[in-house]
Amino acid sequence: MTVLPVLSQRQLNRALLARQHLLKRSRGSIEKVLEDVAGLQTQYAPAGYIGLWSRMERFERPMLTTALEERRVIQATLMRATIHMVSAADYWPIEIAVRQPRREWWLRVARSKIERIDVAALRAAIVEELEGGPVRQKELVDRLRARGFPITYTSIYLLADVVRVPPSGTWERRRADLYGLAEAWLPPPDPPPSEAEAAVHLVRRYLGGFGPSAVAEIGDFAGLPAVTVRAALDELRPRRLRDEAGRELVDLPRAPLPDAGTPAPPRFLAVWDATLLVHARRTQILPEEFRARVFNTKTPHSVNTFLLDGQVAGAWRSDKGKLSLEPFRTLTRAERAGLDDEAHRLEKLHADRDD
Repeated sequence: MTVLPVLSQRQLNRALLARQHLLKRSRGSIEKVLEDVAGLQTQYAPAGYIGLWSRMERFERPMLTTALEERRVIQATLMRATIHMVSAADYWPIEIAVRQPRREWWLRVARSKIERIDVAALRAAIVEELEGGPVRQKELVDRLRARGFPITYTSIYLLADVVRVPPSGTWERRRADLYGLAEAWLPPPDPPPSEAEAAVHLVRRYLGGFGPSAVAEIGDFAGLPAVTVRAALDELRPRRLRDEAGRELVDLPRAPLPDAGTPAPPRFLAVWDATLLVHARRTQILPEEFRARVFNTKTPHSVNTFLLDGQVAGAWRSDKGKLSLEPFRTLTRAERAGLDDEAHRLEKLHADRDD
């Protein structure tokens, strides 16, 4: 019987931080960084800007807006039916991987509301309405209702391949409510990947950005059933390890595993940063005693957080470009000094907008 290497919680923490470019900022392009971290969750549009600023050596706000306008970065409803920014090269493989599971999930949860709707006809109507070019969310819903489909806007991006078109969903115009047909905005590859190939691509991206991981955690992040994840792993032939509790973990064969003692600098994260979500709980980047202060019914959009020594140590907010900090524990003088220096840099990112 093969004895698998055991990784401590701190080793898993440092692996996550390294792969998310939170130990050392990347010198790569926006597209490369988004691919490295498996995309950024952006229900709140500025989160993409802050997420990249925290992970890149040289990032300024116009860089991401331009990348969205030039279609090098795509914003769409993808993993877990939430809005993400991904590279153009990653969009179609990820969309193809999550499309069917996402639709099946929606058809289950919305069954009572859509049982009398011809879903195929609704999907065709969405495509037809968007063939003339991007349409605002409210106008599109109104058009579809006028055609006899009593729906909400969620039906649109869960049934059809649509993207969020700039200037919506940018720092300057935050509501991502301008919808366009994905195939018109970014023509799919010819030939497109199969669902199985697309799933392999997405699982590879997840492990590259968040591994080592348990199989169930990959499915939680991607919104893929376990059978699909396991089939993808069979193709990837991952290395296998264990955590301190004895759970089996999988990982890409040559992905970095920094030493547990690797220093972790102060970092600021925006709302809904995926490193804090339940699929990454094994890393304790969000200590359990603080989880309810970040995700709770009073803050449905979570809160902005800051990291010290690789773990959430408090929250932050920006008001007229000035950052205010709310530590969750007592900070040392050295921690406060490093945090203040990073906060000053983040204030510069916010400088042109009243937040």
